[in-house]
Amino acid sequence: MRVGYARVSTQDQKPELQLDALTKAGCEKVFVEKASGAQRDRPELKAAIDYMREGDTLVVWKLDRLARSMKQLIETVEGLDARGIGFRSITEAIDSTTPGGKLVFHIFGALAEFERSIIRERTSAGLEAARSRGRTGGRPPKLTESDLRAARAMLQDGSITVTDVAKQLRVSPATLYRHMPAARSRSSA
Repeated sequence: MRVGYARVSTQDQKPELQLDALTKAGCEKVFVEKASGAQRDRPELKAAIDYMREGDTLVVWKLDRLARSMKQLIETVEGLDARGIGFRSITEAIDSTTPGGKLVFHIFGALAEFERSIIRERTSAGLEAARSRGRTGGRPPKLTESDLRAARAMLQDGSITVTDVAKQLRVSPATLYRHMPAARSRSSA
């Protein structure tokens, strides 16, 4: 059985173009979603996948209707494949139920892995270059050593609460606790 999945990004967009193409492709049942592709939780896609059985094929009008990134696309299609479900994209003429379609998908997977490796390599090289110049990554600490000395001094006074100190230093009580775990034993009321 061919099961269609159509997705439009906004409530204003109409899925008719996709629905016509999916019907023409022989889909007996079509699930329609109105959600951004970046959204991981898509109830209609989940319903379509749950509905399908081994030997069925999920059909989309275009690859970007199924996933927003190559990684997400590959994960989804691999999940389908593990259950014996095929995948077909009408516009890109990809059909994972054929040897040629599987080859194309393996090439996509290899390219995605290559891209992730290159990004990791560049990131590591950039961090190493920055460290060799004496720069460290990350955000500067919210509280300086002088802020911490002032906080300790204020907390010596039993009438000043952790919340009061945090307000004075313009940080949250959680930030103060992170820098001064012993302050947790004090009441912040």
